[in-house]
Amino acid sequence: MKKILVLGSLNMDFVIRVKKMPEVGETILGEDVALVPGGKGANQAYAAGKLGGHVTMLGAVGMDPYGSSLTKNLQDAGVDTEGILRSKNDATGQAFITVYENGDNSIIVIPGANGRLKPEMLQESMKYIDACDYIIMQLEIPLETVRYVKELALRRGKKIVIDPAPAAAGLEDSFWHGITILKPNETELGILTGKQLRNETEMIEAARSLVFKGVETVLVTLGEKGCLMVREKEAVHFPAKKAEMVDTTAAGDSFLAALVTALCEDRSFESAVEFAQTVSSIVVGRHGAQTSIPWRAEVPGGV
Repeated sequence: MKKILVLGSLNMDFVIRVKKMPEVGETILGEDVALVPGGKGANQAYAAGKLGGHVTMLGAVGMDPYGSSLTKNLQDAGVDTEGILRSKNDATGQAFITVYENGDNSIIVIPGANGRLKPEMLQESMKYIDACDYIIMQLEIPLETVRYVKELALRRGKKIVIDPAPAAAGLEDSFWHGITILKPNETELGILTGKQLRNETEMIEAARSLVFKGVETVLVTLGEKGCLMVREKEAVHFPAKKAEMVDTTAAGDSFLAALVTALCEDRSFESAVEFAQTVSSIVVGRHGAQTSIPWRAEVPGGV
């Protein structure tokens, strides 16, 4: 099986459940709070591990109990954590997630040690890049690091997958060159391209503008509407699978991890998307980030 390297964030999530978003100056009562391992990078590595992928996590945590807990949780899912760096000067990253009654969420992230993941810290980590076939990155780590590793991976012939979250406006055209798969959601696509997206035609045009700048495939996730695959000469809409919406946290991370895991098994892109949609339909029906991610045996048709 092909190997996956996930370079990205590790956060301890403080998940707060409320009935609604408070107005400015308003105090409301929450229903409960839970500490759940998270971070987009860790979520993706954890999901790939639970789904049977051969995956290594490369990131940074603090010398605190949260960092130890996040690392152990990944190990329990079968993830190689040898590449996780420990920072003596920073706390482990934290995310404060408010989950509303309808399953939607709002998230505030404090990067902590994730912000220290600079190119110079990765000099001894080249072996992980050399060993992988696919490398997955997000934008919760410094952009200079994403740029640096992308160029290294490109020169080594690796397939580069980027989840552009949190989305950054005004990225230079060269940033997009060589990306195999870019997975924004609809909001992120609008931010990345500076376009208002009112319908599918405008989404296709926006996604194709990134293809013309060097992305091979743009896969736009649309929540309950499914996803949209855009390449230079084709655009395909994949309807979503029916699911009960409980909590959307980590749905996108699980989708991407499942997609790449399936591609590492030499499935067709269409089959990989179907597998990814099945996994994310399970995730949205459960609470939490990594706590919502299924094992491979729990995924219908996944074995």
